[in-house]
Amino acid sequence: MARKLRGQVGIVTGASSGIGAATARELARRGAKVVLAARRATELETLAAEIRALGGEALVVPTDVTMPGEIQRLVEQTVRTFGRVDILVNSAGIAWNRKVVETPAEDLVRIVGVDLTGTMLATRAVLPGMLERHQGVVIVLSSIFGHIPLEPAYSATKFGVRGFALALRRQIKRSGVAVSVVSPGFVRTPLTAGIRIPMVSPERVARVIVRIAARPRREVVVPRIYRVAFVIDRFAPGLTDWLARALG
Repeated sequence: MARKLRGQVGIVTGASSGIGAATARELARRGAKVVLAARRATELETLAAEIRALGGEALVVPTDVTMPGEIQRLVEQTVRTFGRVDILVNSAGIAWNRKVVETPAEDLVRIVGVDLTGTMLATRAVLPGMLERHQGVVIVLSSIFGHIPLEPAYSATKFGVRGFALALRRQIKRSGVAVSVVSPGFVRTPLTAGIRIPMVSPERVARVIVRIAARPRREVVVPRIYRVAFVIDRFAPGLTDWLARALG
């Protein structure tokens, strides 16, 4: 059954740009109250002003998702302002494409902290209230790299968040709280402007996320054509190895 989003309260991490910002806009367009979380306060305030100018409600809470205290403050401030958390979109993440041997140790710690630990901390923080009300939706952003291991650090985190979300979904089954995974392919951003392959826009991914917030599903891949690549990697991994070398 589809859930009505008007009046729902949604936290979006990584809301300062990309998929997170697009998701916040789409939730607000559908009538949800949005809480914008990221480290870059100026970008969050700009987005909040845009949402309010269109008649929506937005709360800005600058947050580093690697810090448990800041995550707790995010949830507490949301509850004080809007009374509850209905939707959590775990969109905070660091894209990475660098050889492990060339990656400083502190960068590896930071990638895991933002992409994986941050998702776990934010989810843990909203769960008690959702479970108490027997209602809520947790959405986790993975990637095609969470299905096909191509970049070691990034794939490690995206396999991790997928595993976390799908296992949690089973752990809290029949609780009334839904857990869903969205696995986008390559997304068109300024950082990927020089890559000449078909890509989806942040707005397209955001529309999928918001549809899932209204009608939760186990996992959605955007675009669905990538499922063919998953089958190839599973049954003919040597072909994926060859393509990885060719693209590398």
